Amino acid sequence: MMNKELEKLSRLIAPAADPEARARALAAAMQAFDSAENNAAAAQGNAKGWRPSSIISWIWSPAMNKKFLAGSALATLLVIPAAGYLTIELTRNGSPLVDQTKIAGNLVQNNMPKPGDQPAAAAPQLPEATAEEKRLAKLSAAGGAQALRDEEPQSEKPDAAPPSESDTGEIAALKNKSEDSAATLGLAKRAAPATLGIVAQGQLLAEPMAVAPSPVPPAEGRAQIQLDPNRERFANAAANPIKSVATDPVSTFSADVDSASYSFVRRSLTGGAMPDPQSVRVEEMINYFPYDWPRPDKADQPFKATVTVMPTPWNHDTELMHVAIKGYDIAPATAPHANLVFLIDVSGSMDEPDKLPLLKSAFHLLVNRLKVDDTVSIVTYAGNAGTVLEPTRVAEKSKILSAIERLEAGGSTGGAEGIEAAYGLAKQAFVKDGVNRVMLATDGDFNVGPSSDEDLKRIIEEKRKDGIFLTVLGFGRGNLNDSLMQTLAQNGNGSAAYIDTLAEAQKTLVEEAGSTLFPIAKDVKFQVEFNPERIAEYRLIGYETRALKREDFNNDRVDAGDIGSGHSVTAIYEITPKGSPAVMNDDLRYGAAEKAPAATSDNARQGELAFVKMRYKRPGEDKSALITTPVGDDNAVASIDAAPGDVRFSVAVAAFGQKLGRVAAVDAYSYQAIADLAAASRGPDPFGYRSDFLGLVRLADSLSHQ
Repeated sequence: MMNKELEKLSRLIAPAADPEARARALAAAMQAFDSAENNAAAAQGNAKGWRPSSIISWIWSPAMNKKFLAGSALATLLVIPAAGYLTIELTRNGSPLVDQTKIAGNLVQNNMPKPGDQPAAAAPQLPEATAEEKRLAKLSAAGGAQALRDEEPQSEKPDAAPPSESDTGEIAALKNKSEDSAATLGLAKRAAPATLGIVAQGQLLAEPMAVAPSPVPPAEGRAQIQLDPNRERFANAAANPIKSVATDPVSTFSADVDSASYSFVRRSLTGGAMPDPQSVRVEEMINYFPYDWPRPDKADQPFKATVTVMPTPWNHDTELMHVAIKGYDIAPATAPHANLVFLIDVSGSMDEPDKLPLLKSAFHLLVNRLKVDDTVSIVTYAGNAGTVLEPTRVAEKSKILSAIERLEAGGSTGGAEGIEAAYGLAKQAFVKDGVNRVMLATDGDFNVGPSSDEDLKRIIEEKRKDGIFLTVLGFGRGNLNDSLMQTLAQNGNGSAAYIDTLAEAQKTLVEEAGSTLFPIAKDVKFQVEFNPERIAEYRLIGYETRALKREDFNNDRVDAGDIGSGHSVTAIYEITPKGSPAVMNDDLRYGAAEKAPAATSDNARQGELAFVKMRYKRPGEDKSALITTPVGDDNAVASIDAAPGDVRFSVAVAAFGQKLGRVAAVDAYSYQAIADLAAASRGPDPFGYRSDFLGLVRLADSLSHQ
């Protein structure tokens, strides 16, 4: 029934609306609305009767109702760039708004923000930034130059270096782009943690903002740059083997007055680590210390040899033959004039506290040690070489020191060009009958131009013909090229030292300035022949990198080491007497039958243990002179305690060096035994070097048990 009524109603046509009736109805509705609005109760919590809103909304709403679109657009243009710029500056200067370190840790652990104790709404997921966007954001937040270096592959560029001009231009363009582009501002916001803005306003107003370093981002979100611990190169070789006198009765080697290895060892031990065995050269450790060996009375014979034979502390079945050389000491008043050229590495690798800054201090000490009539020149090299100071008399000391102080590091390392320039200046200011020396200060990290050891060796060999000597001073750690330093020193009529502290600079350049600067003999060679009737075997301790062929001894064209004024040189052989149970080599089955010793008028040779020969050239001469010393029973002492104190101390240093170098012969000899031997023979120690040595032995003992 009802359905039928509905069907009838659906077919009816609605009458047209009366305009007057519609107007009356609308007016009544508006009146009713206004009446209800005026009589509405106040909102809960607000006694004023209006709707609660922020001050900004209260001001902004009328403005929008009045259609001030131009004003809103202007405000947008001002506020958004200002906020973006503030965000970038805060990020760059390391001024976090909240405890970002805590946030970063929470992000790593929970992958979500956790500001304080209040839960926060999850931030909307942003689209993944492209590789270029990430790069721009990184440059904006971390600083252009450093970020650009961080993103370079480690394998392609192992050394940190300042950016080139093209890199600087790119960085500047990217920086401007990041500040001026709204897209880049968005990327900076995307790169920052989403929780940066979630902080109570009261906290910001009540607590001053603390300036702190930027937090470390999670490892997976940043470039990993690690220094290669194996980048240091050392010149060394396997320890000398035991040789049979029956087949190899002659030992030949070059003198070595370098002391760099001892400084390497000290640096490692005081740094809490055992030294690399390849960095240990035993002869340099022994020769680091001053000894009071008997010295020649006059300069006609530049040095004198003293030989001592004693029982071996670490093997009761062998003996030690200790050969000590002391050079003639030139009195400071009679020292010749010096023409010095400081060849200083100012490449980017030298920009570390223990490199260029220490180098400057070291050369300050040396300049203060020179006489007023000496001359100093300064050549620097990085990508290119340049003359910083023309030959200048030390009387103008302030000018020299000012030139040193202005040096700054930067660029690659092109050492070959610097060497050419330095030798050119030395030749220009050459002093006849004086000391002409280039002093190369570097970490040895040559990487531009001729940079291999062989290339630079050829350059140095050619330059030494001009009568100019070379001193190589090594600085720093991490990329030290000791191998190259040794190559240059050995082939340039020079010596090498490693400066790890200002105290070492004082020792090398001030206390031992005469030895460092003033040569008394060049191309010094040693040759020892053992008597097969008395000695079965021998082993030279150290000098592995100074070995020469037997025929090189009489060949004056073969270069060898140099000895400076007052220098000490010590060589120690471990020898095995004939018939000792310590003999390691069997007699030859098909060897020649033993021959009776040749008869002499006094049978002097029958009682000899060995025969020591030395060849040397005076500075400026090309023909060598010969000094010989026979070694017999009168050179022997019955016990180690009967040997002179300096001999015993040098033996303790030899034992320590062998132990650090992992030489099997001293495996059973403890660090404590070495310390006891050194302590009992310390003797006068005006500069504390021997006391420091005892400390290093104890450090090594402790570190070896870790």
